[in-house]
Amino acid sequence: MTNGATIVTAVVGLFRRDVVLAWRRRSDLLTTVFFFVSVASLFPLGVGPEPAMLRTIGPGVVWVAALLAGLLSLPRLFAVDYQDGTLEQLLLVPHPLSLLVASKVCAHWLTSGLPIVLLSPLLGMQFGLTGMSILLLMVSLLMGTVALSFVGSIGAALTLGIRGSGLLVALVTLPLFVPILIFGAGAVASGEAGTGVEAHLSLLGACVMLAVAFAPWATAAAVRIALE
Repeated sequence: MTNGATIVTAVVGLFRRDVVLAWRRRSDLLTTVFFFVSVASLFPLGVGPEPAMLRTIGPGVVWVAALLAGLLSLPRLFAVDYQDGTLEQLLLVPHPLSLLVASKVCAHWLTSGLPIVLLSPLLGMQFGLTGMSILLLMVSLLMGTVALSFVGSIGAALTLGIRGSGLLVALVTLPLFVPILIFGAGAVASGEAGTGVEAHLSLLGACVMLAVAFAPWATAAAVRIALE
C-alpha cells in the first residue's frame, strides 16, 4: 500500500509540476491556440462563403488544424526536461518510467489539447455546422486529442537531442496520426450527413485505448535510448 501511495504521489506531483510550468510559459500555449484558430479560419476565406461547401469541409478542416497545432506543441513535451537534466533524474526514481511519462503526456494534453476542444464549437459555427455536428466535433476531438498526445509522445521521445527535431517529430508521427484523423473527421461528417456515427466513434475509441495502453511504454523506451 505504501509503495502504491508513493507512486500515486509521484505521478500526481509530476503532473502538477508540468501544468504549472506550462502555465508559466503561457506564450507557448497561446501560440498553439492561435495557430489552431488561424489555420481553421483561413479556409473559409480561401474557398468562399458558400454554406454547403463550408459545412462539407468544416469537420476535416478543424481536425487538420487540430492535428497541426498538436504537432506544433509536441517538441516541448520533453525538450526542456531533457536540457535541464530532469529526465535523467526521472530514470533514477524507483517508479515505472512509463507511468511518469503518462503523467507528463496527460499534462501536455490538458494544456495543449483541451483548449483546442473548448474552442472547436466556435470554429464549428464558423463553418455553419449544426448543433449536433458541433457536439460530435467536440466529442471526437476530446477523444482524438488524447490519442494524438500519447502517440505524439513517441515521436517526441525518439527525436530528443536531435537538431531540427520539430520536423522529425512530424515525419515520425504523421503516418500514425492518419487513422485518428480519418475516424475523427469521419464521425462528424457522418453526423452532418445523417448517417450512423457509431462505427467511426468506436474505431476512434479503439485508437485512444491502444494509444493510452501502449504509447507510454514505447515512449519510456525511447527516452531511455535518448539518454544513453
